[in-house]
Amino acid sequence: MTAPTEFHPWNDPQAKPLIRFQNVTKRFGEFTAIDKISLDIFAKEFFALLGPSGCGKTTLMRMLAGFEDPTEGAILLDGADIAGVPPNKRATNMMFQSYALFPHLSVFDNVAFGLRRDRLPKDQVQARAEEMIALVQLGPFANRKPHQISGGQRQRVALARALAKAPKLLLLDEPLGALDKKLRQETQFELMDIQEKTGTTFVIVTHDQEEAMTVASRVAVMDHGKIVQVATPDAIYETPNSTYVADFIGDVNIISGGADPVDGKIGIDWAEGQPPLTGICEQDIAKGETVFMAVRPEKVAISSEKPADRSNVVAGKVHDIAYLGNISTYYVQLSGGQIIKAQTANTRRIARRDFTWEDDVWLSWTDTAGVVLRQ
Repeated sequence: MTAPTEFHPWNDPQAKPLIRFQNVTKRFGEFTAIDKISLDIFAKEFFALLGPSGCGKTTLMRMLAGFEDPTEGAILLDGADIAGVPPNKRATNMMFQSYALFPHLSVFDNVAFGLRRDRLPKDQVQARAEEMIALVQLGPFANRKPHQISGGQRQRVALARALAKAPKLLLLDEPLGALDKKLRQETQFELMDIQEKTGTTFVIVTHDQEEAMTVASRVAVMDHGKIVQVATPDAIYETPNSTYVADFIGDVNIISGGADPVDGKIGIDWAEGQPPLTGICEQDIAKGETVFMAVRPEKVAISSEKPADRSNVVAGKVHDIAYLGNISTYYVQLSGGQIIKAQTANTRRIARRDFTWEDDVWLSWTDTAGVVLRQ
């Protein structure tokens, strides 16, 4: 099996984006929902808009779909300004969280609906609808009504219907929100497979960090109408550009203190009587500047003996333990009262766990495990 071809058009200065937001602002009365956003999305991307409720991600998608118009700025699709183009005239389609299937129509007729509205020849409608139903693996259910199939199958009918007209861009608004966790995880991989097979550009709105990290080629993290960071999932996780992103994506420890730059690394004076912590930073930090170290719990080792080979070592007492089956998270309270989380894989039975409540332990991590941030 050959390795997949690397796909990163955003790193190619010659690549032309399929979608371009140019200084886009959207206001509803006095409220600014989208605040001067500029963003490029490339053809064949699976792009995620990620953020908490009210951050503006759905408004951004609705402007792409044509249900809202920008107050300022322009949105280009394939180089053309789409302002004033109604939703049904755009080379886009939208899949809603509710799926919005017609309950009185069969699976086949739901998928064929848009094609029939476009007055395509009957044989073309038949062939395209069958192709889409096969793509989402619902052939045996083609004659059933939506209430006769499961939630996951209804989600796939909605996807097939949205893809039937071969849009350049498919917009997915929290498409997996109605599914249980196990089915949602399975469907994420199905979505990725279908997106790759069709070559359609997908833009997904989600508040689920795990979902965005799983499916997306790139993620835009949003907050209060602004895009805080756009990067690949691994870059968002490993090198967040702010404590907001670090805290929103996954689990994290954040320790603040005064900076002491030394030999390309940053020392942090974080607690009186404690040795400084050391981390990496790509920015120029002035001595004494207040900074924040973000370190992921899985990068923090826990031990009963003080390690001699780690740059960052702190002592504490096990305050709490969260057992999650495959991993355990230890909440360790330091002498100053701060809680630091450390995660370990549960490779042994829980009865043979090395540490328990109130144990004195040492936490340690390397100088490259912690990212030093300005804000």
